[in-house]
Amino acid sequence: MPMRWRDAMDRALYGPDGFFVAGAGPAAHFRTSVHASPVFTAALARLLIEVDAALGHPARLDVVDVGAGRGELLAALLQAVGAAGEPPSSGRGPGEPAGPSPSTPPLAARVRPIAVEKAPRPDRLPRRIGWVGEIPTGIVGLLVATEWLDNVPLDVAVRTAGGWRYLLVDPTTGMESLGPPVDSADHDWLHRWWPAPPAEADGTGPEPVTGARAEIGTSRDHAWAQAVRHVDRGLALAVDYGHLTAERPLGGSLTGYRDGRQVPPVPDGSCDVTAHVAIDSVAAAGQRVARCAYTLVRQREALRALGTGGTRPPLGLATRDPAGYVRALAAASTAAELTDPAGFGGHWWLRQPVGVGPAPFVARWRA
Repeated sequence: MPMRWRDAMDRALYGPDGFFVAGAGPAAHFRTSVHASPVFTAALARLLIEVDAALGHPARLDVVDVGAGRGELLAALLQAVGAAGEPPSSGRGPGEPAGPSPSTPPLAARVRPIAVEKAPRPDRLPRRIGWVGEIPTGIVGLLVATEWLDNVPLDVAVRTAGGWRYLLVDPTTGMESLGPPVDSADHDWLHRWWPAPPAEADGTGPEPVTGARAEIGTSRDHAWAQAVRHVDRGLALAVDYGHLTAERPLGGSLTGYRDGRQVPPVPDGSCDVTAHVAIDSVAAAGQRVARCAYTLVRQREALRALGTGGTRPPLGLATRDPAGYVRALAAASTAAELTDPAGFGGHWWLRQPVGVGPAPFVARWRA
């Protein structure tokens, strides 16, 4: 029976036999920055150190991963933080937060990692990592959502001569049919964030294109706003594919992935169903909750600001330290993949401070 895309996606992805609940997990079907390289985790570890300093080195530092897959990011982040230890006490620039006092326990001892996921807890996940089905309240630290928002279910609409109408989908075949007119809330969102492209002028003035598709972001705005609302103090970070108002895709971006390949988005639970994020709309929704300025940059710029450049090591290192050169070359190669603007480097990084001044998270990101 045909249903709205939002309901079909919800059942296909998060139902009892849904794609993200049953089976081996998303890493078996597609790669994200988390799976691509430990360089990404190392950059997040450096960001976590900055968050810790901005918060004054609290006794408990939460790290909440929303849409955690099978816990890969948190497991790797714990290892990275344990290896990195505390930031150096020397070389601190003017105006930067002071380091922890000698009596402050090390960062690795204060971190409280929590995975938020609908799937059952993996058997081999480190016991220290909490596993919950909903975002906890009272977060003090870092909330991170890597490629979560693109899987928040949403409705799809099509422009007709009479205005925007929902598209319905048969969840077993993926066949679409025309549904009712969009409601007032979704109509307002479309008017503000996904204006219908004009047709060619025909002498009477341009008219909106009929047949244009739109992916309605109200559900994602709400999801991000709720996530930000659960942070008492710290930083909420979303990393995802996305687009801005002036660059919305005419035909939308809804697609599917299975076994590492792109497939038609049939919402039957057998594949990932995803659509790029209207990232400017999401950012505005989070800002209204946090009442603090956000920053929005591409992953390429964000990782470079955190010390991940992808620059090839000097050839002289190969003579002085052959093993070190090989390691540096491998790191540069994976960093290059993460910063490639045609791939992972094209992701958006949305950083929303909550309950702290934006300066520690904003200044270094401005180009």
